[in-house]
Amino acid sequence: MSKVEKKIEKLLDADRQYVWHPYTQMKDYKDRDPLFVERGEGVFLYDVYGNRYYDTISSWWAILHGHNHPVIKAHVKAQMERLEQVHFAGTTHAPAINLAQKLVELTPEPLCKVFYSDNGSTACEVAIKMSLQYWKQSGRPEKEKFISLERGYHGDTIGMLSLGGVPMFKGPFDCLTFHSHRLPTPYCYRCPLGLENHDMDDPEPACSLACLEDLEDLLRKEADKTAAIIMEPLLLGAGGMIIYPKAYLSKVAKMAKDHGVHLILDEVATGFGRTGRMFAFEHCQIVPDFLCLSKGLTGGYMPMGATVTTQEIFDAFYDDWEKGKTFFHGHTFTGNPLSSSAGLGSLEIFEKEEVLTRLPGRINTLAAGSKKISNHPNIGDIRHIGMICAFEIVQDKTAKKAFDSSKRIGFQIYLAGLKNGVILRPLGDVIYLFLPLCTTKKEIDDILGRTFDTFNETLPG
Repeated sequence: MSKVEKKIEKLLDADRQYVWHPYTQMKDYKDRDPLFVERGEGVFLYDVYGNRYYDTISSWWAILHGHNHPVIKAHVKAQMERLEQVHFAGTTHAPAINLAQKLVELTPEPLCKVFYSDNGSTACEVAIKMSLQYWKQSGRPEKEKFISLERGYHGDTIGMLSLGGVPMFKGPFDCLTFHSHRLPTPYCYRCPLGLENHDMDDPEPACSLACLEDLEDLLRKEADKTAAIIMEPLLLGAGGMIIYPKAYLSKVAKMAKDHGVHLILDEVATGFGRTGRMFAFEHCQIVPDFLCLSKGLTGGYMPMGATVTTQEIFDAFYDDWEKGKTFFHGHTFTGNPLSSSAGLGSLEIFEKEEVLTRLPGRINTLAAGSKKISNHPNIGDIRHIGMICAFEIVQDKTAKKAFDSSKRIGFQIYLAGLKNGVILRPLGDVIYLFLPLCTTKKEIDDILGRTFDTFNETLPG
């Protein structure tokens, strides 16, 4: 064994001894090494042995422009020479100011105020707290309830667990959460009402969006007690990469406005070009009361969250100190200068490299290529939006019957994918691609080919 191999083995032993990885059953790695990443370049990650892997999930949906991009690196390095961290309460600095201005310029009116935090969960937590306090300071203190979606996911804080509906995440923390109203999932492949699939772009779906009747009924009865509706626009990420109709989101937005309930859109995963538009809600010509951002906000390079809201919301907190209307919420790294600089670098790439202009061709390549395996007997559903597509793996395609969870089909595909140079981290038995926006058409074709090879090697059909 060489010195390098001994060093790697020593580090892996230390990992097993000292490190507890997120969303990981550590016993799986008792006799199996985790993927030991040494560096990244573009759409690739390289392990310590020199093997190359396509980062098909953008390192948990965060990397936008690929790894090691010189523009973002330059912004962060330059800022490191000036200021690395300062508290943001009554203190400010140029990167945070400039980033806030650019975010407001990117979003439609009346969105105009930016509150920074440090991740997606906290960006959403800020929104629900702002909404709640707004109503209390606007003469409507009884508006304390929230509405969310089954299979929706907004992070792992206790507040967001209260508003999340991913079945596999429920359990030991339920006793800590507060009650919220949950709507049926707009899961068209497995429609809760047993209706047929339809075109996600159809403005008048044949099903008439019957799954929204529960929301209409709930708002008629409970709108005067409801602060806000929170949802992920067009794509339920951790809930299974469920893509739902644009008409559904449009109708929810109208119902919220008609009933005087805030709309909070969690674009932590879908923001910054992932769906082909800068923000997913732009597909529906609507504007939320709160827009929650993270992940791609910095191109995936630094932790940061932002909650963008309106002047009306801001004004409910703007008063003399003794009135007690201050928004008492903050984080040590709120508006961090390095994170803000990374965000400015990412937005500069959007402008200089015309990222959104180049996306349609790549999106079409992904959409067309993903359908080439539609006849596979274990591929039950293929879902696609922007640079994202998902394959729902089933045992029986006709009956839409899932594999027994004990078989861990998704995990087996993940392990096989590594041998084929692709990182296919599953959500149960849903395998998805969440590609960096810089992925070329040639790379997309190669990724799909390797993914399909992995399916054919792993699945019984």
